[in-house]
Amino acid sequence: MVEVHQIKCGTDNCYIVADGENAILVDTGSAAGLEKVIAECSKYKMKLIVLTHPHFDHAENAAAISERFDIPVAVNETDVELFENYDAQPLKSYGLVGRIVLGISLKVLRNTKVRRPEKLIFVKDGDSLKDYGIDAKIVSIPGHTLGSIGVDVEQKHFLAGDALDNWIRPALGHLFCDFDAIRQSARKIKSLGERTIYYGHGNPTGNFLL
Repeated sequence: MVEVHQIKCGTDNCYIVADGENAILVDTGSAAGLEKVIAECSKYKMKLIVLTHPHFDHAENAAAISERFDIPVAVNETDVELFENYDAQPLKSYGLVGRIVLGISLKVLRNTKVRRPEKLIFVKDGDSLKDYGIDAKIVSIPGHTLGSIGVDVEQKHFLAGDALDNWIRPALGHLFCDFDAIRQSARKIKSLGERTIYYGHGNPTGNFLL
């Protein structure tokens, strides 16, 4: 049976998805959490890193962890430009929470370079992760970024990146590059039915949005 283990790195989350000793890492956190994430990953035979998107709080450790465990890093090709320049897909926000988070995030985004991993592979909607020992598939959920992806695990768990967030309560992701797309992605997640939802920010909940 596949299990999902949350790793809290300040306000950011990354997740180990494990089936016995085999595991993948979904998102990697920012540099301050690198040693903590490596310590948790060292308990497993790591097979793959999946980035829901390449913003620093999800991807800053990707290159280092990839090298440490000699594993590839999967991302949607549309988002590769964000390794070099976050402003290739400018972010907007809604609501008071969104304005606060965006204000804080932009200061760091402007001063943080996310190193592009050497072992980068591209994934798209519907791709299976069974070759990496995990019964899961990639789900396209654009809006936060143009290439944002989620991971649907055994049709029981859904790792949503920043398409949704749980800063105060479960909500549509407060930061976006395309508002219509992120709303459609939230509906797509809801349509998956009963799932535990794992957020890039905040604790897991049921799938009861919208």
